[in-house]
Amino acid sequence: MNSNWFKILLRFNKVHYGKKLTLKGIPIIFSKSGNNLSIGDNVTIISSFLSNLVGLYQRTIIVTRVPDAEIYIGNNVGISGATIYARKRITIGDNTMIGGNTKIIDNDFHPVDPEVRRKTPNENMGIRSIEIGENVFIGCNCLILKGTKIGDNAVIGAGSVVSGEIPANCVAAGNPAKVVRNLEKNETKGII
Repeated sequence: MNSNWFKILLRFNKVHYGKKLTLKGIPIIFSKSGNNLSIGDNVTIISSFLSNLVGLYQRTIIVTRVPDAEIYIGNNVGISGATIYARKRITIGDNTMIGGNTKIIDNDFHPVDPEVRRKTPNENMGIRSIEIGENVFIGCNCLILKGTKIGDNAVIGAGSVVSGEIPANCVAAGNPAKVVRNLEKNETKGII
């Protein structure tokens, strides 16, 4: 696909992106005025259903929705049919791979308290930043919830629900995700 026209749309929408942005299919990337959405060099964003054999359910969606929301995507990152939605801040480190259909969301979408939700369904919700380290591999169909911090070189098993802190150099899986294995130094050396 010739993605040059879409890159013009990104610039018009004040989305900053680096060299060699590769788009397979047409993603939904939107940054509300006054927000910061930055995509590093050599990033691949897959939104074509035939480009990932995991079986994508949707195009990739990357959105900053409210004033002052921020998304920073590092260099050499791969994203497949994922949703990345920030009302505060989401940071994704260099060399990270995000598996098909994963959701990374720094907010609850609606208030937890039923009375507050009834009166103000789009306000007073829980919001906390997400930080994903460098060289992280997130398997398909994961849910990364508000306040999550994932350390460098971590692997998140497919289908996991992550809330809280996952240390560097480990494999975490499950609902809720827990460390199931520590990675040896030779397993994390030279991984790009």
